[in-house]
Amino acid sequence: MEKLLSEDKFNAVADSDKMFIITFDSEIEKFGYSCGGIIGKGGKWWQDISIKWAKVGIKTERLIARIYQRDNKLILRLYFNKIDKHRDYIENAPTHIKEIFTGSHGNCGFDKCPCKTNKLNCKFRKSYTLDGKAIHKCNGITFEVLHPDISKLPDYIDLLSKFYARKNEPSQNKHYRKLDKTP
Repeated sequence: MEKLLSEDKFNAVADSDKMFIITFDSEIEKFGYSCGGIIGKGGKWWQDISIKWAKVGIKTERLIARIYQRDNKLILRLYFNKIDKHRDYIENAPTHIKEIFTGSHGNCGFDKCPCKTNKLNCKFRKSYTLDGKAIHKCNGITFEVLHPDISKLPDYIDLLSKFYARKNEPSQNKHYRKLDKTP
């Protein structure tokens, strides 16, 4: 990943963002997910880069995360299902993790949906309950971390481990909490 990001075409990506991507890539591969060494071009919702991590060795692409750039800011998008199953963990998580699920970003107000130009996204809305409050998020822009901080990477990895722990591993894998935070 480091070699890929050193190419001239990625000069617009800040060094701190490159370090986040390199470290995230290294850690996420421990889950059995990979980007396959591919950094895609920008698209409708992002610019410059698009990196997606999918399960290795299966036919159907199962995304765990995507990193892209929008308005020259790095965005980490995480993919989650069955949020209610992880309610206890989320309700007791650090504020920056809980905010991914409870913040206003991506809120779907049905008739005031942020993806109102494409109502089709809403058929896949994420609905769950946290702290006794029903929450509805638009699947098109949900679970995004705007400008992720490398110092919080251990918490992002810990969150992913709760949702994507391998069946033969405990979901509270302490290895992920010991991630070295230094670049």
